Amino acid sequence: MEECTINKLYDLTQTIAYKIFEGCIYPWEVLPKISSFIIELGNSLDTNEYKKIADDIWVANSADIAPTAYIKGPAIIGKNAQVRHCAFIRGNAIVGENAVVGNSTELKNVILFNNVQVPHYNYVGDSILGYKAHMGAGSITSNVKSDKKLVIIKGNSYTIETNLKKVGAMLGDEVEVGCNSVLNPGTIIGKNSNIYPLSSVRGVVSPNSIYKNQNEIVEKYT
Repeated sequence: MEECTINKLYDLTQTIAYKIFEGCIYPWEVLPKISSFIIELGNSLDTNEYKKIADDIWVANSADIAPTAYIKGPAIIGKNAQVRHCAFIRGNAIVGENAVVGNSTELKNVILFNNVQVPHYNYVGDSILGYKAHMGAGSITSNVKSDKKLVIIKGNSYTIETNLKKVGAMLGDEVEVGCNSVLNPGTIIGKNSNIYPLSSVRGVVSPNSIYKNQNEIVEKYT
């Protein structure tokens, strides 16, 4: 269970949203808090560095926003972030510094740490992506179970009730997700792990692992 905790997954110095995690053990606990947190944080941002471009939308002066991108508040777009052509930010989104939200990528109720890349045709909902996490083209988070029941986190020898209907994926720092992969509801991927392309991932993947398929997860040697 410890591998699912905030402290094991994330370097909190790499997000403007570090305060939202205070008092929480597991990252999905903050999902219901993102909207109100953004509004509170946005109103405290340095007006020399961030501009409020619409209701509850704050964008860093150094961010690069394509004219064809759509952003709905509440949202914060960090310093030097890129929001590219036809990106669709549906609200309740914090995009970290130097992050990339690519063409036709959709975000909803998410925290992207600094240097995260979701650059091509990604859907990321009700999820938290750690520092330098990268999702390959076409990879998505699935955030609602087909039976619409509450999401349960399933490890090798334990389960954790989230008491939430919508939970996408919690990606630790420097996770690499291969192209066209699906991260099923309640997926947890530990730091520095790699997911093979075309994977369907569910449950908990330990840190420093290579996920080849559900029955073949091997230790990653560096």
